[in-house]
Amino acid sequence: MSEQIKERQIQINIWGDTDLDLLFKINAPEMMEHLGGSESKEQILKRHKRYLKLGEKGKMFSITLSPDFEAVGSVGYWQTTWKNESVYEIGWSILPQFQGNGIATIAVKLAIKEAIMERKYKYIHAFPSIDNLASNAICRKLNFSFISDCEFEYPPGNLMHCNDWRLDISK
Repeated sequence: MSEQIKERQIQINIWGDTDLDLLFKINAPEMMEHLGGSESKEQILKRHKRYLKLGEKGKMFSITLSPDFEAVGSVGYWQTTWKNESVYEIGWSILPQFQGNGIATIAVKLAIKEAIMERKYKYIHAFPSIDNLASNAICRKLNFSFISDCEFEYPPGNLMHCNDWRLDISK
């Protein structure tokens, strides 16, 4: 892909049973480079179940691209506690062959709109690895405020050196 994608070409769809295949594609080593490495099949199946059952704690979405509505990635937000405050955390992944076309920026923007409509928390945070230049650039493009670098545990038992980006979604 070489042309910039238009917002109307991107849809985010509530995570469903049919999105398990997408989760396996996202689990490729090059996709998990900044997230502690690939997960086992058992871990992927558990993650899929968590995504299906987020309920009141957040939403997970598959990202599709028209005209074929091919699944190209995922985006989601979920409740977490950060520095003694309940906030949303947001995360995203775009399959390698679709990266660099603005898809993640549009999908994250759409997911933030969903979080704003819930009117639950004042802030949504993103914690990309300090080495993940693309994800940090998305935070800047979407007017997140850089708070600081930090240590963030992900996956459990693994400390990542991340940037803490925060966006006020209460306005």
